[in-house]
Amino acid sequence: MAYQQPSRDEIKRILEQSETIAVVGLSDKPDRTSYMVSEAMKSKGYRIVPVNPNAEQILGEKCYASLKDIPFPVDIVNVFRRSEHCPPVAEEAVAIGAKVLWLQLGVISEESARIASEGGLEVIMDRCIKVEDSILLPGGKSKS
Repeated sequence: MAYQQPSRDEIKRILEQSETIAVVGLSDKPDRTSYMVSEAMKSKGYRIVPVNPNAEQILGEKCYASLKDIPFPVDIVNVFRRSEHCPPVAEEAVAIGAKVLWLQLGVISEESARIASEGGLEVIMDRCIKVEDSILLPGGKSKS
């Protein structure tokens, strides 16, 4: 089955219903896109969980070496890794029971989409979570 991007309404629902975003590949360097996007999402009220084995803390949050090391539920796994590195991330996202696998702008992996979809996750690819949130929830996230 070919991957189908969720509709804008579906993406809006995902963002409204999500609280916790694990960010795989979150850099501790403020000039990196992953840092800027995650900082913006944190300021919008999402809980950001850095997944970076090479850092202790990013954006004031404890870092985890991998998704499986996070000791609490995650809604969205937001991935800032090259496309070819995404299938194992998709497998871990399924293993931890995440709800959504979100591959950032420029990140496309049909194999990851298949793994995540077969594992029951919704999949968004090649979209920036910060841009989508700004367009779909311009007034901020409403707690429903």
